[in-house]
Amino acid sequence: MVQAGAGAYRHRLIGAYQGLSLSIARRIGARHGGGAVESLICRYSRAALILRPLKDGYYFVLALAPHGAVADAVRRSEETRRLIDQEL
Repeated sequence: MVQAGAGAYRHRLIGAYQGLSLSIARRIGARHGGGAVESLICRYSRAALILRPLKDGYYFVLALAPHGAVADAVRRSEETRRLIDQEL
């Protein structure tokens, strides 16, 4: 979905689109008592994306190859989330 060397505009557009998905998932969880969203995984034909909510409404998106090790990336991205939250 995102290729090395792709324009910054494309990255921002993909990030914004994924942010909307995360926002919707968080609202559904809150409305139905499902608790906080810890991660959201989106799989596409050309990429797999992991979204991690951060404090103050921020989030980060981790892009993987379509057949990447998603479970391992989710586990490892938790430490990254903690580090980024400390910096915010």
